[in-house]
Amino acid sequence: MYPEMRRKKQALSPAACDAILQAGTSGVLALSGADGQPYAVPLSYVYHEGKVYFHCARAGHKLDLLDQNPKASFCVIGQDQVVPEKYTTYYRSVILFGTVRRLPDGCQLEVNHVDAGQPGAFWYAEIEYPTVEAARAWAPSTPALAGYLACEVTGQPGQSMGAYWEKTR
Repeated sequence: MYPEMRRKKQALSPAACDAILQAGTSGVLALSGADGQPYAVPLSYVYHEGKVYFHCARAGHKLDLLDQNPKASFCVIGQDQVVPEKYTTYYRSVILFGTVRRLPDGCQLEVNHVDAGQPGAFWYAEIEYPTVEAARAWAPSTPALAGYLACEVTGQPGQSMGAYWEKTR
């Protein structure tokens, strides 16, 4: 269970949270070690369709901790303005709680900001598998994810976002 916000009047709307996550480029990932020692590390990220993506080395303390316990929180600060004359700070942040999942070995995440600066701009992310066999062997972790991906992962030439991108650009 995730902690409930104590000062509910200061809660941001889902749209405001989404805007902070879309605009941000860095945040703090908080993990817990086997001995309960907290570990928080700042990192760059991409936010796409309700998910946070980040990269890291193939080995290290962060991955060791995630192997022990993949549950994490991730904080992004959207505003931190000290207002001395009012003895306050105008502060806006988002804290996410969830489970960190790794991409399979050999896979890469490609993220593009399509038509940046234009009214229809959007972020697009896809996983690139090392081989066709690896891509075909992958299975969604939940029925909901399977339903979402059914429109994209068709197995038909010319029906992927990548093929569409090539045709339209």
